[in-house]
Amino acid sequence: MQLSDRFTVTQDVVAREVGGEMVLLDLSSGQYFGLDPVGARIWELLSERPHNLSDLCDCVESEFDAPRKQIEADLIELAEQLRAQELIVADPA
Repeated sequence: MQLSDRFTVTQDVVAREVGGEMVLLDLSSGQYFGLDPVGARIWELLSERPHNLSDLCDCVESEFDAPRKQIEADLIELAEQLRAQELIVADPA
């Protein structure tokens, strides 16, 4: 996975904030997933429109206090997990 990869959320996911945590429900599998505040912000951005990982890193870097390299590594790891669970998909645009 590279920072230039572009993703969007799948249609079968419902997201709600519950107790300060973003909870995702995959309607196709019935599984729940939780996201921390940074993950929730990334989910919000992806829900608005497709983004590449580099743009998401820029946004996280401007809103949260963390080194760029750490943001990149964490974002790639999160994207890999979300993609493995089929919560996000590659955007062909």
